[in-house]
Amino acid sequence: MKCTLTKSGVSIALGLTFLTISLTQSWSAQIVRLSPAAFPELPTNLVRELQRRGCTIQQETFSKRRNNVIKGQFAKPGQLDWAVLCSVKGVSTILVFWNASGKNPDAIAPEEDGDNAQSNAPGRVGYSRGIGAVGRDFIIRHYRAHGGPKPPPIDHQGIDDAFIEKASVVWYFYEGQWLKLTGSD
Repeated sequence: MKCTLTKSGVSIALGLTFLTISLTQSWSAQIVRLSPAAFPELPTNLVRELQRRGCTIQQETFSKRRNNVIKGQFAKPGQLDWAVLCSVKGVSTILVFWNASGKNPDAIAPEEDGDNAQSNAPGRVGYSRGIGAVGRDFIIRHYRAHGGPKPPPIDHQGIDDAFIEKASVVWYFYEGQWLKLTGSD
């Protein structure tokens, strides 16, 4: 099969490529990204580690407060851990810092930043991924309402990973691994 491309075909192809690049740059430019240093509650050693990694923390559009930095008991009761939605080179990953240590954080649920952008007004795009700490009641209530994988015994918190106003999953650390449980539907 022979394929030929005319001058007008080249112009159309180049135009579509430019349009795609322009749209990508335009939504990306509308997303609010904060430095880890913008979160005074975040321990200094974690700020340094996040900066060393080149992280920015994208802000989900629907909240009026800084977001996507949380603390909770994600490994076991009584241990204070931190989770940060860290964006580097167009991919956001939840980094979980055990016992507020900057060494060897778990990295879970990497997603392309563009997958979590959505129109929130004509010509406006917002970032729609958010994380929050959730407890036993939230996990059990959503399992009973929506089914999905049966949760293990719940004795500490999980991380609700939401596509705001759409759906979420809960990441729960159990026996050394992260389980993906039912969140909001």
